Amino acid sequence: MDAMRISEGNASEFPNVEEEPNADATRFFDLLKDSDEPLWDGCTHHSKLSVVTQVFTIKSDHGLSEAGYDKIIEWARSILPKGNRLKENFYVVKSMMKPLGLGYQKIDMCPNFCMLYYLENAEMTECMTCGHSRYKPRTGRVKTLMAFKKIRYFPITPRLQRLFMSLKTAKHMTWHQSHHAVDRVMVHPSDGEA
Repeated sequence: MDAMRISEGNASEFPNVEEEPNADATRFFDLLKDSDEPLWDGCTHHSKLSVVTQVFTIKSDHGLSEAGYDKIIEWARSILPKGNRLKENFYVVKSMMKPLGLGYQKIDMCPNFCMLYYLENAEMTECMTCGHSRYKPRTGRVKTLMAFKKIRYFPITPRLQRLFMSLKTAKHMTWHQSHHAVDRVMVHPSDGEA
């Protein structure tokens, strides 16, 4: 992995420096090793990671519950050869995919879309604009507080960091900076002066 990006013009100024990846990168690269591990010995069409991502996509596209996902996996494991490496349930697969670093943060919000209970407002229990309660009333033996409405925040920084980990994707991420207009014809907004 490149420790720094070096253009062709100044490559002689910098020595070829190899740097150990940080802990997040190491976990990510360990996950990518699963993409090379076949689903079972002798399997040439599918890797452990490719099958997991395909079934995850099916779950997402068709709104399957975790129980539905587990049933599909249970059925698939029953028809695969013994010694297959297909993970046994959704919980195990989810923990396997965690090193991708593509998680999200749940943030409570007012059901009338007035405010977020975030940062300095994280401890509030009523909306400062409309006065609506943050939590649903407790019923029966329910002990935990349930917010009326939540949003999921997907931070962009880890996603961008993943794209720059590979030379192939980093090249695409910097294309707008490195390409040049041919014959001063504007074919892309990055060809303009602004």
